[in-house]
Amino acid sequence: MKNTGIILLAAGNSSRMGTAKQLLSYQGKTFLDRTIDTALEVFNQNHITLVLGADHNEIASKIENKNVKISINDDWQSGMASSIKVGLKTLIKQFPDIEHCFISVCDQPYLTSEIFTEMFQLKENSNKEIIAARYSDTIGVPALFSKKYFEVLMELSGEQGAKKIIQRNMEDVETFEFENGAIDIDTKVDYENLKSKE
Repeated sequence: MKNTGIILLAAGNSSRMGTAKQLLSYQGKTFLDRTIDTALEVFNQNHITLVLGADHNEIASKIENKNVKISINDDWQSGMASSIKVGLKTLIKQFPDIEHCFISVCDQPYLTSEIFTEMFQLKENSNKEIIAARYSDTIGVPALFSKKYFEVLMELSGEQGAKKIIQRNMEDVETFEFENGAIDIDTKVDYENLKSKE
């Protein structure tokens, strides 16, 4: 993963869940710890930025011995764009040689380190500058952007996420099949369904 970093987005207030989903437990770990551990399997710890917002003090206090950079997005209520920008600014500052950046979230329970590795390999083998996961007739995160798109990511606003940039630049996108990426945890029903298969 040469010259590649990752932004882990975990700043939302889990309004549909009613409690911080980052701290919900699955297979003996919180969703957040699972996501960080997955990233640490393939990324240098200095190349990982975790973006927290709502309840950041409580959530940060529950992260178990992970030596990754935490950035606080005080403007998290304005939408995902602000978290992407906070994360990318932090990542560039601590990793000036960065050439590629993954954007990922903490509520995809089937995300594995192999997915990051295979997406990076797809980037190396294609002439595309964006690699995006494909699932349920949509494309989204995790997504890998080359440096070419960093400035555009910094111009996002409000609820706009990385998907907007992907959709605008489809000629420069290669997709990676991640069928289980469609399973994310937004509601108590989602969580109960997941736990029933644990």
